[in-house]
Amino acid sequence: MKVMDSAFAQSFVKFADDGWNRGYHERNGGNLSYRIPTEEVEAVKEDLDFSRPFTDIGTDVPALAGEYFMVTGSGKYFSNILAAPRDNCCIIEVDSEGKKYRILWGLEKGGKPTSELPTHLMNHEVKKLATNGKSRLIYHCHPVNIIAMSCVLPLTDRDFTLALWQNMTECAIVFGEGVGVIPWMVCGGREIAVETAKKIAKYNVVVWAQHGLFCAGADFDETFGLAHTVEKSAEIYVKIYSMTGGKAPRQVITNENLKELQGLAEFFGAKISPEFMD
Repeated sequence: MKVMDSAFAQSFVKFADDGWNRGYHERNGGNLSYRIPTEEVEAVKEDLDFSRPFTDIGTDVPALAGEYFMVTGSGKYFSNILAAPRDNCCIIEVDSEGKKYRILWGLEKGGKPTSELPTHLMNHEVKKLATNGKSRLIYHCHPVNIIAMSCVLPLTDRDFTLALWQNMTECAIVFGEGVGVIPWMVCGGREIAVETAKKIAKYNVVVWAQHGLFCAGADFDETFGLAHTVEKSAEIYVKIYSMTGGKAPRQVITNENLKELQGLAEFFGAKISPEFMD
């Protein structure tokens, strides 16, 4: 089977196009990676090229040794992925030590995987270990409203979590563990990758101040839905404070209300973290 005939590649491309259409990806902003299950790799092996040399990742991810990923390319535009996936995405293989990778498919006109590859792979490693292998996607995007919030709110997990939970009932259920926040750092290097991995061990959503979101999930729908829900609540937050001239709103979801939501969260197999309801 050709890569682009596979369900996972088609889902990858649709995900990227949905992000573009939502306005989450200006120019070449954002990136996406999918840890491909063994059976899906086997189905497309005839279309992969194993002759290329390995390249240093820039970090060590031993728990990902031998794994395969579909990844967006560095400097590539999400707006072009639907029309030309082979030019804008690639499939990579991690070596047997988790220190190097090689491109097996894609980036037909040249290029490299996303410059955020160290962050993606470190996050994948953490989530793979934390979820017994269930987590497979890491998504980085630049939604307008969550970035705006990072310019006005204290950059703490608690402040962001409560601000997002208190606007819309489903938020505390969709990301009941809360939201992690990282103050502004230079992107693309190992330092921000290490800090993001620390946060994503606990949360499925990490906010990069003045930059955007990192989200982790088990499948394409879950992961995009997570980013969409966070940004929708952020948009509500921005509208509330625009309407009130910066004053606190008259009504929000209270801590007591959040406690009442626990039963509904459990119905959906989720749990609302009590640490933000003190």
